[in-house]
Amino acid sequence: MRSLPLQLWEASPADWVATFVQATDVLSAVIGLFIAYQAYRGYRRNDSRPMLVIAVGFLFALAVPFLLVILYAVLPFLSETLLAVLSQASQLSGLLAILYALRMPA
Repeated sequence: MRSLPLQLWEASPADWVATFVQATDVLSAVIGLFIAYQAYRGYRRNDSRPMLVIAVGFLFALAVPFLLVILYAVLPFLSETLLAVLSQASQLSGLLAILYALRMPA
């Protein structure tokens, strides 16, 4: 019996799938920036350091990876591997910052 590779779709996804993925990436970045802004406002209003760390975490988790994609579109000589590593590192550090903020004393 021959094993088949695990694939979700053929060589390239349908056009609507690519459009949907791009739209949700933009929406995620906008929502992430809004949450970061609200957390920063909470930090300024209440002088709460955990809120500042949450704001930074959301920036790194959602906004920075999107900005890296835009940077890659503007500067095409950057390698995709570097972009992927930086994006994943940014997301991970953002999530760790949010986790730290949730555990730190007020």
